[in-house]
Amino acid sequence: MEFIETVEALEGHYGTPGEASLVKVARRMTPAYRAWIGRSRLCILTTVGPEGTDASPRGDDGPVVRELDPGTLALPDWRGNERIDSLRNIVRDPRVSLMFLVAGSDNVVRVNGTARVTADDAMRQSFARGGKAPRTVILIAIAEVYSQCARALLRSRIWTDGDRSAGLPTVGDMLAEISRGAIDGAAYDAEWPGRAAATLW
Repeated sequence: MEFIETVEALEGHYGTPGEASLVKVARRMTPAYRAWIGRSRLCILTTVGPEGTDASPRGDDGPVVRELDPGTLALPDWRGNERIDSLRNIVRDPRVSLMFLVAGSDNVVRVNGTARVTADDAMRQSFARGGKAPRTVILIAIAEVYSQCARALLRSRIWTDGDRSAGLPTVGDMLAEISRGAIDGAAYDAEWPGRAAATLW
């Protein structure tokens, strides 16, 4: 098997980008991108660090990010598994990408930029709900924001092909397998709904 080793060879294998794919890139939020991102409750945060890359889903029950100004987004770091892979990467390498999804839409909006992590109390408290605040907030300086071609979501029929989760291995199944039975997967799965409900925020 031969591999493409140069950018020139890669570009020669593909066509010329269409005008729309080039002019769609903005350096700051625009009214249309603002409206779209404001409806997104789920994004994928991608970071890079010395050990490699990390992609982390980030979700909320309202807008997943807050626009501080046309060039800056704020993403609260709500309760998770304490691995802090994304945050660790940002502290060492500020490059980030975010992919925003809206249920039912085949479009995706992407943001590339740089990020910093703050534990500033006023910023944290501005996101507080029910007496709980995020441990930190990620501030993203936008380098570019643009819409993504809808073909991937159209091909996958992710929103229209029904629930395809039946029969999937559970997280408990995965933990039992990887730990060779040291973790009781059935017990983990049974306890998870209550634990998650009590620790969402």
